[in-house]
Amino acid sequence: PLTLSQMSFLVFYIATCWLRLKQTDCHGNHKEDSPFLSSADAERKTDFYDRNLALFEEELDIRPKVSSLLSRLVNYTNITQGAREHEEAENTETSRRKAPKSPNMGTLMGVYLPCLQNIFGVILFLRLTWIVGTAGIVQSFLIVLMCCSCTMLTAISMSAIATNGVVPAGGAYFMISRSLGAEFGGAVGICFYLGTTFAAAMYILGAIEIFLKYLVPQAAIFHASDHHGGDSAILNNMRVYGTICLSLMAVVVFVGVKYVNKLASLFLACVIISIVSIYAGAIKSVFQPPDFSICMLGNRTLVRDQFDVCSKTVLLGNVTVPSQLWRNFCSSGNMSSPQCDDYFNQNNVTEIQGIPGLASGIIRDNMWGDYLEKGQILEKAGLPSVDIHRTVESVGLYVSADIATSFTLLVGIFFPSATGIMAGSNRSGDLKDAQKSIPIGTILAITTTTLVYFSSVVLFGACIEGAVLRDKFGDAVSKNLVVGTLSWPSPWVIVIGSFFSTVGAGLQSLTGAPRLLQAIAKDNIIPFLRVFGHGKANGEPTWALLLTGLIAELGILIASLDMVAPILSMFFLMCYLFVNLACAVQTLLRTPNWRPRFKYYHW
Repeated sequence: PLTLSQMSFLVFYIATCWLRLKQTDCHGNHKEDSPFLSSADAERKTDFYDRNLALFEEELDIRPKVSSLLSRLVNYTNITQGAREHEEAENTETSRRKAPKSPNMGTLMGVYLPCLQNIFGVILFLRLTWIVGTAGIVQSFLIVLMCCSCTMLTAISMSAIATNGVVPAGGAYFMISRSLGAEFGGAVGICFYLGTTFAAAMYILGAIEIFLKYLVPQAAIFHASDHHGGDSAILNNMRVYGTICLSLMAVVVFVGVKYVNKLASLFLACVIISIVSIYAGAIKSVFQPPDFSICMLGNRTLVRDQFDVCSKTVLLGNVTVPSQLWRNFCSSGNMSSPQCDDYFNQNNVTEIQGIPGLASGIIRDNMWGDYLEKGQILEKAGLPSVDIHRTVESVGLYVSADIATSFTLLVGIFFPSATGIMAGSNRSGDLKDAQKSIPIGTILAITTTTLVYFSSVVLFGACIEGAVLRDKFGDAVSKNLVVGTLSWPSPWVIVIGSFFSTVGAGLQSLTGAPRLLQAIAKDNIIPFLRVFGHGKANGEPTWALLLTGLIAELGILIASLDMVAPILSMFFLMCYLFVNLACAVQTLLRTPNWRPRFKYYHW
């Protein structure tokens, strides 16, 4: 027999279930109205959505779905956290209609792919072959090891900081400032901001170099009247086009980062396809090396687009006549009484293969470096040559070094290609489990990129002739991008892919840097920066974007990728110094609030 209270509770339970019967069952679960999913169900993300094909309830959490993975890849974004929310806030009706979303990004989409896309950049496509040719395979290995070890140690320290309690939203700056104090956070934030701003300038200069050197050389505005004016003409072209490109990118970021967000998947695909094409070309070179011949006068490398035939004379019918190469070196086209350059008279013209291939054994010649002074002509050791001890004539016909090189300079130029490790931590507020995703995703991304860099050093040294490797702008191979000559199926895959990936990286830097400055300004750590905390009604950092554009313009006016990269390296090195110092000090002082879940670190 039931008591009165038990009967009352039973009646109340039955009545409640009856009232909710058409919408839910008695356990509070949504009742499926039809065996098919409607678009409304998809938007509501109901309990049975995307789960109605599971046989057992346990499968819902342990088995990933291909459809979910593809959907996340399509909706992949690399913009910093808060940018998309600001964009949606402009439309008040949309913001009222959409409920706030809980963090749901995993390790792959939230940390690994953004880090991968930020680490791979312009240096890999434009400068790594030149670094391998100049420093040699052994020293290039050392350069990559030094730079990637620095970023790996910083990632380990950052992982310890990220797992020390709840990870606040806002990225590396908020993570360190909220955990270790505003002083450390402000120091890291300013260095990180300046590094990201100059990174935007470096990416823009890289994109303009690809555009003017390889895509549309005819677009150059300034032209050199002689060989000595070539450098100033190139720099002025870079400044003009770089300023235009920076202005257009700033307008895109100001109008709305949703356009940057929509193209994130395209930029990621460009990076991956370009790298895969390099490996495919290296494998293909074992059986069928690409045909890129270079012309040598004695042991000196000639600029290939200055003539048509690599020979002093050509046979026209039954008559031997001077070639275009002869006319370039000789003031008189008459072969009976020529007035030619002495070195041209004393040496023979030969043609060698620029991409001998992986099975050629060229790796032995590229093991050690060949550092050059500015203006020094690129030479190939082993070719017969008669030296003429006098001022070099017709220097514009030879491939020469545009800057003086050293080991330290190459480290400074390569280091930006190892940065970008904080792209995952910058989205900490969007991660489902930030304390797990940030360490795993960042360390895996650094490991992946390090292996790609090491293998690229070996492949470049084993496939490409040393004189071509040291040719920074591909003058010896008819103005082709050197890494593009190795790629398969076409050099244009690398040229177009690297251009779009570089433009995308520049847009992402211009998107992230103003938000970082706005966060520092709102914390009032540095009083005179307070004005940059203001922005549009939806929170977009208008004033911070203006300052970022002005600082980036300073890098554009330098107009040289090789000069901007070391500046960028210094800012990131200082940023990483503070991250490691913060971890070391907290560990040595054994402060009570220092209890990271990530244990694989040391002071």
